Amino acid sequence: MKTKKRKKVSRMHGHGRGTHGWGERKKHKKSGHRGGIGMSGSGKRADHKKTLVTKLYGHKYFGKQGITSRKTQKDKRKRINLRDIESNLKKYGKKTEKGFEINLEDYKILSSSKAYMLKNKLIIKAKEDSKAALEKVKKSGGIIILRESGKENNEEKKQIAENNKEE
Repeated sequence: MKTKKRKKVSRMHGHGRGTHGWGERKKHKKSGHRGGIGMSGSGKRADHKKTLVTKLYGHKYFGKQGITSRKTQKDKRKRINLRDIESNLKKYGKKTEKGFEINLEDYKILSSSKAYMLKNKLIIKAKEDSKAALEKVKKSGGIIILRESGKENNEEKKQIAENNKEE
């Protein structure tokens, strides 16, 4: 006589379907209650995996990154304010007879607030400058020398430098 095998459902009383005696489904995935191996379970409630993710990918994994369109480009030019330069003169330049000579050839020189006035004579070598920054440096008796890019300001600045030498 052939023996009849009971259906799985009748054999699994009290264990939940498909768990085979391991309680919840997540409890038998070889890695405790973490939700799985590796990056599995790093979804909506994945606070316990944030340390792993930040070690692997840094802080750029979560949240939105990127650009709005392919044409949009981030402006990566280095900029510095006159106030920052003057507050850190020892860091950026050297004191000479003419004034403070500062070499910031990769930077664009920006003016700080309208009320701020320079206290020292600055001779700055830079890539670019703003009109307001140029005026402030001129008022203090200094000069901004731009990197040779064919800009008209260089000729004007050379004349100012010659005038300062004559005085």
